[in-house]
Parts: sequence; structure tokens; C-alpha cells
Amino acid sequence: MAFDNNRNNSPRQTFSGNWTCSKCGAAITELPFEPREDRLGELACFDCFKKDRPRNDFRSGGRNNSGPREMFEGNWTCSDCGKEITKLPFQPDPARVGGLKCLDCHKNSR
Repeated sequence: MAFDNNRNNSPRQTFSGNWTCSKCGAAITELPFEPREDRLGELACFDCFKKDRPRNDFRSGGRNNSGPREMFEGNWTCSDCGKEITKLPFQPDPARVGGLKCLDCHKNSR
């Protein structure tokens, strides 16, 4: 067992062992979790895990490949710059419409 630092600079426990990736056969020597004995045949190396996981992880900025994103049309106003907003990637809550931001203001606020 070893300790590694994550983004928050807090220790993250890792486990050392001699496992094999069930997808490509690569050696796995360290995992961020202790694998259960009955699931050793399902382990995946980091590359295979990354390749197979859904692409909707907000930390990576990715989306899944399920087709074009549904857009909602309406007449809203950006609460920061006053620009007209005609399409949004979500249906806004009528109670919170006063807090909508256009794409430029949303990007600048991040």
C-alpha cells in the first residue's frame, strides 16, 4: 500500500499488486482501490479504463457520444451583459431565469 497526492493535496491511498488487465493483458501493479478477489477478471489498466469509460466526465470537459445535444429555444436575457439568449442546452427553471448567462459571460465567469 502506498500513498499518492491528488488535486486537493490530500493523501490518496493506492494498492500495490501483480494483476493483469482483462482487456489488453498489460500488467497492473498499482490501483486506487483494493480489488475484490471475485472481480479480478474484470480489472482494466488505466489506458483501457480511459478508453472505455463514458465521456460525460465534467472534469475532463468531455461528453458522451450519444448524438447532438438537445437545445431549448426561447427569449432570455443574459444577467451579466444584457445580450439576447435564444438557445440553451437545458430547459431553464422559470424561478431562476434572472441568473442566466450567455456563453461568453459563462466562460468568463469560470
